[in-house]
Amino acid sequence: MLSRIAATAVPALGRLTVTSDYRATRGPGTVIVANHTSLTDPGVVLAALRRVDIEPVVLAAAGLWRVPVLGALLAREGHVPVHRRTVRAADALEAAAGALAAGRHVLVYGEGRLPRRRDAAEAAPEAFRSGPARLAAAAGAQIVPLGQAGARRITSGSGLKQIAGLVTAPVRRPRLHVHLGAPLRLPDDVTAATATAHRAVTAAWRTAARRLGEPAGFRG
Repeated sequence: MLSRIAATAVPALGRLTVTSDYRATRGPGTVIVANHTSLTDPGVVLAALRRVDIEPVVLAAAGLWRVPVLGALLAREGHVPVHRRTVRAADALEAAAGALAAGRHVLVYGEGRLPRRRDAAEAAPEAFRSGPARLAAAAGAQIVPLGQAGARRITSGSGLKQIAGLVTAPVRRPRLHVHLGAPLRLPDDVTAATATAHRAVTAAWRTAARRLGEPAGFRG
């Protein structure tokens, strides 16, 4: 349901394009690791993944389960709440590993939070938390790096600016791009695995940013 809603809503907000190195021979039980830049980008990512026939289980902040309607949809579809900085934080990895074992794809954001910048420009992904690496290790799963760019042109900055961006997006129709990299197996060491995942997602983000002509995508 959420993927279907995103696939309907996102084209009304912007012009989404998708490229992929993720071939049709992919197997089930894959951890999709994405960069996080905007409150809007989960919808953009879900809409892009639906174009390649993927409707993932999403790891998201537990507070979203308290939002009317949205919380009910998240619970009904088996998405996984993350209770950060609590004794329940490990429950998310266990639930996600179960979804992977059942053959589902799992979407997780490497940074685990939004950037604190207020501008709408693109920037390389910030440092990753260890969650994606630990999840891949626990489930014996490959990861697929996903880079998205353009969502900050819909919503970013202060609360008022975000509301204005969302309201005007159907008129402005900013360009959005999502790129899926090739699957890879992470090293056993969590620190090395986290660094490897970060490099792979950064490369996928750079491909997406370059597609939009974003200057940040051409640096480094």
